[in-house]
Parts: sequence; structure tokens; C-alpha cells
Amino acid sequence: MDDFLSLAAQFLASLSGMLTRRSAIGGIGAAAILSALPFQATGQPKRKPPRLVPGDTVGLIAPAGFVADRFGVETVEETVRAMGLAPKTAPHVLKRNGYLAGTDAERAADINAMYADDAVKAVFAIRGGWGCARILPYLDYETIRGNPKLLVGSSDITALHLAFAARAGFATVHGPGVSASWPDRTWQAFRTIAFEAATPTYSLPEAREDRLVQRLNRTTTFRPGTARGRLLGGNLSVLSALVGTPYLPDFSGAILFLEDVNEAEYRIDRMLTQLALAGVLGKVSGVVFGACTNCSNPGPSYGNFTIYEVLDHHLGALGVPAFQADLFGHIAGNLSLPVGMEAEIDAEAGSIRMLEPAVG
Repeated sequence: MDDFLSLAAQFLASLSGMLTRRSAIGGIGAAAILSALPFQATGQPKRKPPRLVPGDTVGLIAPAGFVADRFGVETVEETVRAMGLAPKTAPHVLKRNGYLAGTDAERAADINAMYADDAVKAVFAIRGGWGCARILPYLDYETIRGNPKLLVGSSDITALHLAFAARAGFATVHGPGVSASWPDRTWQAFRTIAFEAATPTYSLPEAREDRLVQRLNRTTTFRPGTARGRLLGGNLSVLSALVGTPYLPDFSGAILFLEDVNEAEYRIDRMLTQLALAGVLGKVSGVVFGACTNCSNPGPSYGNFTIYEVLDHHLGALGVPAFQADLFGHIAGNLSLPVGMEAEIDAEAGSIRMLEPAVG
């Protein structure tokens, strides 16, 4: 046994040396090796990010699409101050490289710098768009792993959430970009998780309608039941594009949560088919699909599957609890989900109950 432990220690030491190489090719190769190991095999303890307290400094980054102008950044900074926090804007936030907020190296450098800065207590993405997957090989995962801080954002930020779940081992928050509107329900949900270290339960509020049967805020149950597991997921388009890369965490026993926007029914069908063929759907213990905003084919509707039929085909056949409810996604009332933390879902009630705090 001693010989085995000695060999294992030598292997991990060699692996650590590989991870320090700074070339993009070396980074990709090391990522592939590390992703094949369980997180505990790195020898790093699983730690939680600190809870936010009023006055904390938070870093503002633009890891994907560009920010239009400095006036938008000023509004974002005001939003952060309204939370009782102090904004620290990354150097390259106002850079532009085509549809991206600067080059891949610049956007990655902003993230690396925020996680290396002891004064920064959390990192907020201003917006999504596209581009986070491009910077994954350039991130300093050793520094990120050693300095747990909440990463907050959604949409394209899904790529960062999943990479952190695979490579860093601490919770992040799939929630509104800081440039979002932040209505009270959204703000209270985030505050409860990030400031109070609480474990809330989410469900749709009762709609006040002059109807015999409620039509708004409905839960669509594809298979009833309850399930527990760690929350993993995000934007379906972004998640499916990471299949086959070293930046996708293990979904065994996970509660998979998904959402999307501006995708026709057949494209949702195609991406869920990809997750099924890749073995992702067959591993999970339950599924929650949030809002699928504008997910309808603009052409003739006759002969077309509805989005609910597509979801029922894929999720109802899994044999695990699964439902759809507009609890998160590209909607004004986007609620915060702690990625990587244990939760329980009730598919008939349409609820998500957090079982452990995301922060310490």
C-alpha cells in the first residue's frame, strides 16, 4: 500500500507540473487529464466561497459579448452599489474585438486577476452573449481553485459554471447578469443565497387570473416524483456545445437544470438528442427545464411539435422526476441556482429546495 501511495503521489506531482505549463495547447492537454480524475484526487479540499457582506468588493467582468459603452457600465456599477457592495471593474470590460469584449487572452486575464485579488470577494458577469467557451483553456484553474469566490451570471456564463464545477469544486451562482433588471423577487432570491447562506425553496407564485383554471405560472410535469442531487446545468445550447470537451463535469446523480432562448423546437430536440446520445441524460436523477423564451418555429405551426411535446419526449422517458416551470432563464424573474450544491426537486409541485448553503 505504501508503494502504491508513493506512486500516486509521484503521479500527482507530475500532473501538477504539467498544469503549470502556460501554453494553450498544454492547458488543453492538462485539462483533459485532470477532468478524468475526481475532484478529490487533486488533493485540494472542497471549500465554499465566503458569503457576501455589505461593503464587500466584487469584480465586474465581461467574459463574452462586448459592453456597448461606458454609460452601461456606470448603470451596472450603480446596481452593485444598490446591493450594498463596491464594484471593481476589470480593465478590459470596455474593450471590443468584433462581437467579443476584447481578445480571448484579455477576457481570461480579467477573470484570472479577479480570482488572484484578495480584495475581491465575488465575481459578477455583466452580460452573456458568446465567447466564454473560447477562454476556458486560458483560465488559471489552480488560482481559481485556491481562492473560492462566487461567480454570478447566466446564459453564456454557463460555460464558466460548468468548467468551474469540473475543475474548481466550489459553488457558483447561475443567476442574472449584473446588467439585468433585478426585480425584487430576483434580488431577494440572490440575497438569500449569497448574503444569508440560506437554503430556500423555489416554486412559481400563484397567478391572479379571472379564469376557472390558471393559465399563467403553470408547472408542466413530465414525470412526477422527488429526486436529490447536486445542481448542474444552465443554458442548453452552451452545455451541449461542451460535450466531448474536458470542461464538462460528471452528471452522475445530478439534478440537471436547463433553459434556452430563441431556439426553435427542432433545435431544442437536436440538442437534447445530443445529450442523450452522449450519455448525459441517462446519468441524472432529475431534470428541471426553466423558461424556453421565444422557443417556437416562426414558420407554419401545423405538423410541428410543440416545445412541451419535445421536452416530454426526451424527459418523460428518462424514468426520473422531470418538470418545466419558468423559475429561471431569459426572463425578468430569473432566480439564482447554486451550481454544484445539493438540492431536491418535486416534479409534481414544481419546486426546487436547496439542501445546503452555497457559501460559508
